[in-house]
Amino acid sequence: MAKEKTIYTCTECGGISPKWLGKCPHCNAWNTLIESVADNPGAVKNRYSTQRQGLAKASEVTALADIEASDMSRTPTGHEELDRVLGGGIVEGGVVLIGGDPGIGKSTLLLQALDSLQRAGLNTLYVTGEESGAQVALRARRLGLDGSQVKVMAEIQLDKILATLEVNQPSVAVIDSIQTVYSDLLTSAPGSVAQVRECAAHLTRTAKSSGVCIILVGHVTKDGALAGPRVLEHMVDTVLYFEGDTHSSFRLVRAIKNRFGAVNEIGVFAMTEKGLKGVTNPSAMFLSQHSEPVPGSCVMVTLEGTRPLLVEIQALVDDGGANPRRLSVGLDKDRLAMLLAVLHRHAGVACMDQDVFVNAVGGVRISEPAADLAVMLAIASSLRGKALPKGFLAFGEVGLAGEVRPAPRGQERLREAAKLGFSVAVVPKANAPKKPIEGLTIHPVERIEQALDLVRSLQ
Repeated sequence: MAKEKTIYTCTECGGISPKWLGKCPHCNAWNTLIESVADNPGAVKNRYSTQRQGLAKASEVTALADIEASDMSRTPTGHEELDRVLGGGIVEGGVVLIGGDPGIGKSTLLLQALDSLQRAGLNTLYVTGEESGAQVALRARRLGLDGSQVKVMAEIQLDKILATLEVNQPSVAVIDSIQTVYSDLLTSAPGSVAQVRECAAHLTRTAKSSGVCIILVGHVTKDGALAGPRVLEHMVDTVLYFEGDTHSSFRLVRAIKNRFGAVNEIGVFAMTEKGLKGVTNPSAMFLSQHSEPVPGSCVMVTLEGTRPLLVEIQALVDDGGANPRRLSVGLDKDRLAMLLAVLHRHAGVACMDQDVFVNAVGGVRISEPAADLAVMLAIASSLRGKALPKGFLAFGEVGLAGEVRPAPRGQERLREAAKLGFSVAVVPKANAPKKPIEGLTIHPVERIEQALDLVRSLQ
């Protein structure tokens, strides 16, 4: 019997190499080549010839101005936070890819969403490749979904799944997970790059032609990226990521890509005995409940998509000796080093011999530079050992010249802070509102030294 030919496929870009290499020759990623069995040339030929025969006639070319543009109709899932991330609900013929760490709640949330859609009168289908139907039923009982009429199918063979979709014609179908599905046309194992890409392409084509909304569950690697090539993200309409610690009760669902809505939206959920519940006031989970103000704590308003969130920034400055450490959690450590240099050069606050630790409370990650001012004020507060005033908040970007630059949508940030009872705000001068905001005293500043002098006068 002839030995099967093996090839090495990159998990990042999908490139193929005839032998194993430490670095992918196509995308230069390290240690991403995995061994797989080469496809049978006859099967590949038959596959593409079958596809060519099944293609419809070429569509006529139409000018862009002559195409009628209409908003996509959406169907709410019954979960407000999930609808926020999706852009208002599911779209007919849309393909959603949702990824996250094992056990973080992907299957739980989707089962809850399918049950809500089914109770609203939609035909739903849950295809499980990792669990049996009995295991899915047990989870439904634990979640309190008694009497649910969601149809469940335990199958991993692509042709059988496509045939079931054609016969049942559901409005929404969940494939849990895409890494378990395989096609007989390929000889590689389920979960390989070729299988994942081929199965996702067939499911996407089915969704577009039949109008069923398909939700794909994807595994993630140890780095947190979706397993398989990134081309999987290009094929689908919406990409959602589950974030959060499995030991914490809070979960964040973030939209990375959305052809039908805004990106970088987040939905906040709390894991309870009855499944995931939406959190209507997520700012409460990112703020510590101090009876009195403590040194090294400053609240800022960050934007997650269109949603303003209040996040507490904590800083601890301590004697560091000859080799001081700079450590940040939830913030960019390189930007922390830059802010310390600006603090020294333009405000005269030296931390060369001090350990500096900065943390964003609640496990949230802040990538926007509007956190600069809050970080610097928290560091100065910890170094002096004096707490900032009660009800105090600050936001703004700080440049290398010491100037305080405006943050986008400053008015919304200030209104959110006033709604939650904050009374004093230090903001960039360009973000100062023309009309006063009730209950909020606003101090506009132009430079970092001006902000520090203002804070000292308030302490």
